[in-house]
Amino acid sequence: MIGRLKVEWPDVSAFEGRHGRPIRFLVASDTREPSLQLAVNREALGQLDGILGAGDLEPDWLAFLADAFNSPLVYVRGNHDRDGQWRERPLIVPAWLDTGRIERLAGIPIVGLEWPGVDASDNRRRPWVAWRQALGITRRLIGARLWSRPFVVISHAPPTGVGDAADRYHTGFDAYRWLLHRLAPPIWLHGHTTIASVSQLVERSGRTVVANATGAVLVELIPPAAVEAAPAA
Repeated sequence: MIGRLKVEWPDVSAFEGRHGRPIRFLVASDTREPSLQLAVNREALGQLDGILGAGDLEPDWLAFLADAFNSPLVYVRGNHDRDGQWRERPLIVPAWLDTGRIERLAGIPIVGLEWPGVDASDNRRRPWVAWRQALGITRRLIGARLWSRPFVVISHAPPTGVGDAADRYHTGFDAYRWLLHRLAPPIWLHGHTTIASVSQLVERSGRTVVANATGAVLVELIPPAAVEAAPAA
């Protein structure tokens, strides 16, 4: 089942020239959503502005989604994204998003947090690497003059306290929680915790909507309510 989520995007300029159309991303993580293999279901989702991957999906599935929807792809790697197809060169998908880059889809800035230490020989938790990521993204946003601007965060693991599963391995990282509190992005998308292991797939932390994208979720960014409700001149 494909989830659906609407999030208010505070930057009115992002919708210029769209004639009222929302900005639409399909977000996928961890599990191949079987309904997307059927063309009729893909057609029902309509036109997309991009595909976002939150980790633990093979390159062939990411490539399938990008090709099937004819949409650009931005993704981060998860804790299992190191062997198999990930060792093939060249990869059949574009390079993953790391903390050194900021991507844009439909004019929306996107920053990424892959599994801390994904290239190490094991996939144990490395919270100190998560802190390096958080500080690196902070410096990058300041350098790009995006510190006070809205942007989307995609991470494999969630911030601590929002999206955690019951077992220690599938909890979030304190560094991400620190980043969440200081940056307050409109939306933070993650994977890592299965649908069956959490009580809520969408939570709010301050001004941020934190959403679990396991499987697939259609995210629509819409203009601020005040703008939508404003009378025509």
